[in-house]
Amino acid sequence: MSTTTPTPSSAGRNIARQRRFWTSRASSWDHDASSNPSLVKVVEAVIEAAAPRASDEAVDLGCGSGQVTLGLAPKVRSVVAVDISEKMIELLVGNARAKGVENVSGLAEPVESLALMPGSVDIVVTNYALHHLRDSDKPALVKSAYTWLRPGGRLVVGDMMFGRGGDSRDREIIASKLGLLVKKGPGGWWRIAKNAGRYLLRYQERPVSMAAWQKMFEAAGFQQIEARPVVNEAAVVVGVKPPG
Repeated sequence: MSTTTPTPSSAGRNIARQRRFWTSRASSWDHDASSNPSLVKVVEAVIEAAAPRASDEAVDLGCGSGQVTLGLAPKVRSVVAVDISEKMIELLVGNARAKGVENVSGLAEPVESLALMPGSVDIVVTNYALHHLRDSDKPALVKSAYTWLRPGGRLVVGDMMFGRGGDSRDREIIASKLGLLVKKGPGGWWRIAKNAGRYLLRYQERPVSMAAWQKMFEAAGFQQIEARPVVNEAAVVVGVKPPG
């Protein structure tokens, strides 16, 4: 009797690819994220939109080495920090310990397969992580977050948000990114070619527009949905699970 090895699914391949990528980049991300003014502004915007209270229990999806988690932790009861990379979680735990933060726990788990108890948390946040998900996984995660939240809870997505040139904001962002790379000379031209392939094939990075995120929030049942650009290509969308 012959046997065959199962072919990994598209979801499985993407998860494995992302785990390898972020494990290899964990240390450089930990160093660069806190010193990048634009990323710092998006982190601040995510935390502000979460409207944290001292009694809240929060979850940070795609937490990296803890930029949002550690900013949110002093304002809430607890934070569960989730990331696909065990190396990222190790860095986060170390950063929390160095800052004397004791209400943070880390979980190395793909967000696509994360299972939390329904109605168990007050805040779900994520920053610069969900554009790495397949397009079909984005609305599924928004619906899952709605289930995990208690009535009145908030989902906040901070991310790279632009489409393929369908509106003026998309075109402005794409033109700006291209212009910056062109100025870098041959190295920048190579990045244009590489990123164009990823963008067109939806490989590695799969951003969608603010309007697309708003529709996902609406479809999941969120209310009081707000969206606003923050810096460059980044924006924040927030929604509230209705009470009752």
